[in-house]
Amino acid sequence: MTLLDASNQGPVRSGARVLAPDLARGFMLLLIALANTSAYMVGHGRAPMGHPLDGTAADRAVNFVLTIAVDGRSYPLFAFLFGYGIVQILRRQEDHGVGRARVQLLLRRRHAWLLLFGALHGGLLFSGDILGTYGAAGLIIGALFLFRDDRTLYRWSVVFLAVSALFFSLVAVLFGLLEAAGAERGELDAAAPLASATTTNPPAAFLLRLAEWPAGVLEGVLVTVLPAILLGMVAARHRLLEDAARHLETLRGIVGVGLTVSLLGGLPAALAAAGVVDASPGVEMWMLTLHRVTGIGGGLAFAALFGILGYRLRNRRGLVTFALAAVGKRSLTCYLAQSLVFAPVLSAWGFGLGGRLHSAEMAMFAVGTWLLTVGIAVSLERSGQKGPAEALLRGRVYR
Repeated sequence: MTLLDASNQGPVRSGARVLAPDLARGFMLLLIALANTSAYMVGHGRAPMGHPLDGTAADRAVNFVLTIAVDGRSYPLFAFLFGYGIVQILRRQEDHGVGRARVQLLLRRRHAWLLLFGALHGGLLFSGDILGTYGAAGLIIGALFLFRDDRTLYRWSVVFLAVSALFFSLVAVLFGLLEAAGAERGELDAAAPLASATTTNPPAAFLLRLAEWPAGVLEGVLVTVLPAILLGMVAARHRLLEDAARHLETLRGIVGVGLTVSLLGGLPAALAAAGVVDASPGVEMWMLTLHRVTGIGGGLAFAALFGILGYRLRNRRGLVTFALAAVGKRSLTCYLAQSLVFAPVLSAWGFGLGGRLHSAEMAMFAVGTWLLTVGIAVSLERSGQKGPAEALLRGRVYR
């Protein structure tokens, strides 16, 4: 039997899966759909935190909700689940007697393929891709942190979070200096649409994506995902989601503390996005700094909440649970499917719908696209088929 024989040490069989991570991934993809659509909203005038203010009261209410509950909170959730999955793969391999060096080889192969998937996705469709970021982060984790003790992972998560805070603080200082030097307000948006989505020239958009994608991967790895990945690894070592009954108090504590930190930290930015607070670009950037740094609290709270829900629903899986879990099992396919809809329909080089929809309409479009992927995932689940992207990735990794 070979090292990566899928019949033994390959990807986990459906019946052996833990419900909570799949529920969280299914829900996470709704948050990602809502977050990603803002990158396509062009030509709307002033847009603090990336959300235009030229719409109705309903649009501004949507801006508030998305900023405080979705933006900067979905990616830490993804990062936590990614780290959790790394340890699950490691444990499954070690349970079959595979040595550490060979487990590292498997994970290195998996993350290298994720990086390649991300490069293709980022270059062809959406330069805000997250697959490349997690592939690159996984290679770093595998080389430096995979077998380090919990205390080391905790310490480095704090270090990386401090680096993130320092990075955004320096950017905020730079914004203040540019503002003092007389830069135009429109040139200093704290979060602007991707340039590749704003051009009407498809070849130019492709070239812009080739420049934007590696910059996004570098920023994501250096200042965004590593703290939550490391904390996800620690949580998986203690089976926080698999053995929720034993960890209910811990999970409830994470929900309470994480949501408090996330909501309080995101409130100033949410008020600015809703037009309630009119701040200068420099001040907006400080709001965004607080918003981004505290977003990890929201991501961890969401993960813990689904740990509790997974425990509560373990013996009574209704239609909603079934559908969310089906999406979670096919998160890679459903994530890529979102871009197959968003990029040509919303981009200026495509149908340009992103320049005509306001915030509430865009949110409905995002939800509708997510529901489309839910339908696809449910159909695949009922027919016993994997997602095509998962099948392709696993075929390369567990060959």
